[in-house]
Amino acid sequence: MSEASQKATYTTTNAGIPVESDEHSLTVGADGPILLQDAYLIEKMAQFNRERVPERVVHAKGSGAYGTFEVTNDVSQFTKADVFQPGKRTEMLARFSTVAGEMGSPDTWRDPRGFALKFYTEHGNYDLVGNNTPVFFVRDTIKFQDFIRSQKRRPDSGLRDNDMQWDFWTLSPESAHQVTWLMGDRGIPKTWRHMNGYGSHTYMWVNGAGEKFWVKYHFKTDQGIDFLTQADADAMAGCDTDYHRRDLFESIKSGNAPTWTLKVQVMPFEDAPDYRFNPFDLTKVWPHSDYPLIDVGRMTLDKNPDDHFVHIEQASFEPSNMVPGIGPSPDKMLLGRLFSYPDTHRYRIGPNYMQLPPNRPRSPVNSYAKDGPMRYEPSAVSAPYAPNSKGGPAADTARYGEPAGWQTAAGEMVREAYTLHRDDDDWGQAGTMVRQVLNDEQRARLVDNVVGHLAQGVSAPVLDRALQYWRNIDQATGDRIAAKAKPA
Repeated sequence: MSEASQKATYTTTNAGIPVESDEHSLTVGADGPILLQDAYLIEKMAQFNRERVPERVVHAKGSGAYGTFEVTNDVSQFTKADVFQPGKRTEMLARFSTVAGEMGSPDTWRDPRGFALKFYTEHGNYDLVGNNTPVFFVRDTIKFQDFIRSQKRRPDSGLRDNDMQWDFWTLSPESAHQVTWLMGDRGIPKTWRHMNGYGSHTYMWVNGAGEKFWVKYHFKTDQGIDFLTQADADAMAGCDTDYHRRDLFESIKSGNAPTWTLKVQVMPFEDAPDYRFNPFDLTKVWPHSDYPLIDVGRMTLDKNPDDHFVHIEQASFEPSNMVPGIGPSPDKMLLGRLFSYPDTHRYRIGPNYMQLPPNRPRSPVNSYAKDGPMRYEPSAVSAPYAPNSKGGPAADTARYGEPAGWQTAAGEMVREAYTLHRDDDDWGQAGTMVRQVLNDEQRARLVDNVVGHLAQGVSAPVLDRALQYWRNIDQATGDRIAAKAKPA
């Protein structure tokens, strides 16, 4: 219970006016009609009718908590970002979620998990929006909407359809690496506390001297990786659809605060053009043998929200929120998300969503933004335009004028795939994962998970493509899947 609700001694309207009754509407006599002038009744009904904002198109089902991030290692040689300076402690908010399911879907469906973080830094909010996997299904943002629709429900029956999923995946070979992750053990984490989180994209770091580096984020769970088998996940979906949400809330409530250790891979700026894989391709990882993990700090989640709707459902995360010392890369998925995320927040929770409690920066806001629906903080400036001679804020170009971007040679406008690097293809890293990362038991579960998924309504032509898809990843694994999916 919040402090405000503990102090309240009588019911009021939203305007703070004491109400006359919690139980009885205003009527003409005890048995007569209800009067329209019962303003409190009208307020209650109207508010109730508008309690739900549109759910997120993606990552609708989830929950989260507040906590802190503490830097335990010195990485200032790579970035001047305030949040990553030695010894720095920064308050933060985390939200975990499934990707394809709607608000009421089970937590334990086989699906990637969202891993969204908001750091309340001295230079504004820094948002890191990732998943529990280091890669994704597509590499170009123009295919993202199509991918998500293939994972959602059919327009005719309203049912989810594995045939749609495999139809899209088998026609999009770049999905192979992520599908291998999804069909393996990490496709259903035991809890949110028992999964890693990844920034997934490649980002740019800039240090105090202006030197630039490419970076990937890895949040390693300190609770250890653990998973649910498909059978256990199916059983849990039938008896506790909110299992992951409940586990996080109750763990923090009992004092068992989960933690993650942040490690990064850092690539020198000049390595990118000649690296063996395209370093900005979201379907690829950088092997740790090439760029080892470097410790940065620890994330601790130790405070549950006192109101889920206010602090979690209204929370906004957007990769365009990058603070000085951090910038984007030429990752085509990332560049599309820089527009998509704030745009969906303006639609879903309104143009003044940054004034809501979970999204409000803890640093000063000197913005020329004004007006719009649901704005409740006045503009901080008397002259709402720039430049002006009325004492309004002005950009500090001397300190922040150098954008954390990259320079590229001018060229013609094209619609093409990334330039291929030496070892680039769509199947190689997925095959390496199957042969060299998974052990025999994990490979056996992978095969069974794929076979079980294919058995649920996948049509003959799509099934044939799916079997070839897995043979492209690894011939032996594809043959084992084929033998079980299409026995002689």
